[in-house]
Order: sequence, then structure tokens, then C-alpha cells
Amino acid sequence: MFEVNRGFRSFILSNGMLMSWIVALVAMLGSLYFSEVLLYEPCKLCWYQRILMYPLVLILTVSILRKDNTQYHYILPFSLIGFCVSSYHYLLQKTDLFKSFSSSCGIVACDSDYINWLGFITIPLLAWTAFLLITIIQIMVWRADRK
Repeated sequence: MFEVNRGFRSFILSNGMLMSWIVALVAMLGSLYFSEVLLYEPCKLCWYQRILMYPLVLILTVSILRKDNTQYHYILPFSLIGFCVSSYHYLLQKTDLFKSFSSSCGIVACDSDYINWLGFITIPLLAWTAFLLITIIQIMVWRADRK
């Protein structure tokens, strides 16, 4: 495909886990802010996304402390599955494709919008963005580590 220059490769290997950790930490603290400070009750799909995001903070912390860039093997499954769950959740909120499933989601309907900034930014989109960023960064770490 294309060759990654040595400076960028070195930068990714040195900082990729830290960048992913920052994204995961902000996502975790953001979800806690929404539920514990603003008292937004999470729906079932929000819980699944939390179940996939919170361990990433711990795995990435261990990876940073051990200076181990091979943890992408453990991080990518969490981020890819979280990305899929967030995609489904966002489509559930913003389209009519899955509306019949939203009422059976639990106490809080999965299509409810606690926030709707600019008409499209919702909590599932924020989670989707975090999972996407972590996935992209970890794929770059993986590629840099292979060389």
C-alpha cells in the first residue's frame, strides 16, 4: 500500500497507547458525567457501550505502564464491537430502520435523545466517535509494530 516514514512510525509507537487512553478516559468520564451529574438514565445499549469502553481505560493503562505496544490484540475487539453497537444505537435513534426494536430496549427507550446538539450529535454518536478514534489509532499502532 503505502510506506509509513520512520518518524511517524516512531511517534505512533511512542504515543499511540497514550492517545487511545486519553480518548477512552474522556469517553468514560463523559458517560459518568451524563449519568451521575446530569442524572440521565442509560438505556440498555448505552450499558453495552460502557461495558466495552470502561475496560479499555484499564487495558490501556497497563499497556502504557508496561510500555507494551502489542495490547492492540486485546483493544481492537473491544473497540470494533463497541463501534458496531454505537452504529446500531445511532441508527436506532436517527432513522426508522430499527424503530420497532427501540421500545423493547428496557426501562429507558434506546431511541430517546438526552442530547441532540446541532440536530445530529447524540450520546451514541459521541461513543461511536470514541470507538472509531481508538480503532484507527490501534490499527496504526499495529501497522507500525509489524514493521
